[in-house]
Amino acid sequence: MAAARDLSFDPWDPAFLADPRPAYAELRARGRVHFYEPTGQWLVPHHADVSSLLRDRRLGRAYRHRFTHEDFGRTPPPPEQEPFHTLNDHGMLDLEPPDHTRIRRLVSKAFTPRTVERLAPYVETLAGDLVDGLVRAGGGDLLTDVAEPLPVAVIAEMLGIPEPDRAPLRPWSAAICGMYELNPTPEAAALAVRASAEFSQYLRELIAARRRAPGEDLISGLIAAHDEGDRLTEQEMVSTAVLLLNAGHEATVNATVNGWWALFRNPEQLAALRADHSLVPSAVEELMRYDTPLQLFERWVLDEIEIDGQTIPRGAEVALLFGSANHDPAVFADPARLDLARRDNPHISFSAGIHYCIGAPLARLELAASLRTLLERAPALRPTAEPERKPNFVIRGLKGLSVEAA
Repeated sequence: MAAARDLSFDPWDPAFLADPRPAYAELRARGRVHFYEPTGQWLVPHHADVSSLLRDRRLGRAYRHRFTHEDFGRTPPPPEQEPFHTLNDHGMLDLEPPDHTRIRRLVSKAFTPRTVERLAPYVETLAGDLVDGLVRAGGGDLLTDVAEPLPVAVIAEMLGIPEPDRAPLRPWSAAICGMYELNPTPEAAALAVRASAEFSQYLRELIAARRRAPGEDLISGLIAAHDEGDRLTEQEMVSTAVLLLNAGHEATVNATVNGWWALFRNPEQLAALRADHSLVPSAVEELMRYDTPLQLFERWVLDEIEIDGQTIPRGAEVALLFGSANHDPAVFADPARLDLARRDNPHISFSAGIHYCIGAPLARLELAASLRTLLERAPALRPTAEPERKPNFVIRGLKGLSVEAA
């Protein structure tokens, strides 16, 4: 094990954010686990370890189902952050069995493969409308003109959020997701708390309206979902809806712009894709691997584990480096090469184990629709400026991507 302070891993360094792959390679070369003092986390960079630990029940997204904060050696969150933690802590992503099992089972009754299939025509039509608008304008910002509005509208449509109410959804989501970065600032925390309170209040009112007049939307489905007497509480419905919006579009938005920027920087691969649109499904998987939108996923150590002779005690936190795992040469041949025809591609961009992304089929549908539509209707799409990367590490994306579509 090497102390990470001796390495080039620095999630606040603009050079690292521009391209973390050299630092990841150094981490992998120097060991399987590294303690990173600035965040108090154990960094895990290898694909085999990340994949295994995602399935290891000695680790968890939460610990309150077994320990108090004090028993676990952790400080409770400050009281002023209660709206964020109440919202966050009742979602599937931050629950462990038995609550996770119950909620995921109930949500799966409403969020079925048929739900995704029913959305396919809407996704295709919306992608076409957005790309046509970009083409008519001769270009624009691929992020704000196509990448953002598509998944936000799709999730809102699925949840049954009326169109006039959708404007705050993206700002609320962005503010809440600010808390998932490493060591968030007090300002970021305050924005997340405010967004959590506002979004929660809006959804409580929407849930009340759907109780009075159910529809064909997912909110109505969550209200109706039951199994052996179990039902979702109102807070669980609120937290589930927010999770579906946040997780359901953040990855898709960033995968879209990260992916197109990767294509523009690999013109031979873009040319191959333009010549053969049947590559779209494998291209979606490769673009998710190549510039992973979620770089890190955290787990609490509930029971002591050992990695490569290093004991990691109960109460510690491990940082599973998805971005590094997706570039591990032990798993991916020539991982630094963008290969849209890559067949052996066990990337872990959608996680694994019980927390595998429930919205992965919808994300794949959206990514394929926008990619195919842009290839068909904007065949000469090209960048007009070097994009600026967001100053975030965990959720990796661009501030924008200016393109010409003439």
